[in-house]
Amino acid sequence: MKISLITIVYNAQDTISKCIESLIGQNYPDIEYIIIDGGSTDGTLQIINQYRSHIHILVSEPDKGIYDAMSKGISLATGEIVGTLNADDFFSQPDVLSSVAQAFLNNDTEIVYGNLDYVNPSGKIIRKWRSTQCGKKSFNWGFMPPHPTFYCKRYLFKKLGFYQLEYGSAGDYELMVRFMYKYKVKSFYLDKVMVNMRVGGVSNKSFANRVKAWKFDLNAMRKNGIKFPVLAIILKPLRKIFQFI
Repeated sequence: MKISLITIVYNAQDTISKCIESLIGQNYPDIEYIIIDGGSTDGTLQIINQYRSHIHILVSEPDKGIYDAMSKGISLATGEIVGTLNADDFFSQPDVLSSVAQAFLNNDTEIVYGNLDYVNPSGKIIRKWRSTQCGKKSFNWGFMPPHPTFYCKRYLFKKLGFYQLEYGSAGDYELMVRFMYKYKVKSFYLDKVMVNMRVGGVSNKSFANRVKAWKFDLNAMRKNGIKFPVLAIILKPLRKIFQFI
């Protein structure tokens, strides 16, 4: 079972090496590695080229943002399973992709997701995102899997659509709601820390960005038929409180 792993990058010369090396360190043998660069102007491409023998597809050109780049990478993928590892993130353990593949094989599922740790620049864990098995009504109560741990069968994108750019920073949330809630694609929760994610994010940089992100979330909920969108948008950030405990 080939896994296509896509890294989206733009001007990430300080973090891209650790990201790539965590992929190289995976003990799963059947990986297709795709890097989509948005036209970096720092030293990112020079660093990437040092690992060229481990990269199956490298594209460097301007794009319309992270979700446009993700869709571009997915359209080039040939693996049965597709996942992402952003340039600021890295795998927590060498057996993450082996565990993902085993979860697909053992559980007759089309989506697998797991747990995530947020780390500061020194690598210290400052926040823990522990997910749960998604039920029929989970999204109505603000549930969201951590997108960096989200893997799915590649044919789902052709069947149900790619990332939608009109949802801005909620592009990942909208796709997961669409797949898992609207179309009820069978999912499996892998109770394992899969990714270490560096703190940050455009949607959280200012209050104005946070308000804009809430609007995108609300639009995604309404588009996909969440029963209580206003309640869900209140509960969604409140769930994060427990990640700091």
